[in-house]
Amino acid sequence: MVAFNKAVITIELTKRQEQILEIVKTSGPITGEHIAEKLNLTRATLRPDLAILTMAGYLDARPRVGYFYTGKTSTQLLTENLKNIYVKDYQSLPVVVNENVSVYDAIVTVFLEDVGTLYVVDNEAHLVGVLSRKDLLRASLGNKDLTSLPVHIIMTRMPNITYCKKDDLLIDVAKKLIEKQIDSMPIVKETEKGLEVVGRITKTNITKAFVELADGD
Repeated sequence: MVAFNKAVITIELTKRQEQILEIVKTSGPITGEHIAEKLNLTRATLRPDLAILTMAGYLDARPRVGYFYTGKTSTQLLTENLKNIYVKDYQSLPVVVNENVSVYDAIVTVFLEDVGTLYVVDNEAHLVGVLSRKDLLRASLGNKDLTSLPVHIIMTRMPNITYCKKDDLLIDVAKKLIEKQIDSMPIVKETEKGLEVVGRITKTNITKAFVELADGD
């Protein structure tokens, strides 16, 4: 089974592909014609298998020389693939509220959008804070008038906001989420006046990416 998922290629080898790898390991560099002869097959029959093994990183092909075995294990290839997945490949839409909305409205938004974190922006749509479910729960305890309490009073402010950009590696963002013990991170774009929120990356996004990488779905 072969799956092409954005920049990631994962592969479960067929019996014939395993035979090809073994031949290249012991006889490489070796041409496609010679591999075909050893397997009593035509070059055309082997062409798809050779292409798959080369694109997946198991083999390296050089013109007029032939195929080389890269010596990389499945674990090494998986690690290399992880370093080719970017935030922009798995980002989702952010849920944003203005800094002047009430805590009550923010709570309603969290439940309607089914998210764990809201990103707070000013009137020019620049990131000024982050609001988690814990923040909202803490504010609601013992406070009877949530409709008059603006979220900018209870939100986490700069410079204590952890954010990322769309061209960051997903594995690096995953490490940040673990380090900071947070569930999501705003994806921002720098402007002359501040940071514009253009997306979000969550633990769910990252889990989906890693599962697809492992399963090849």
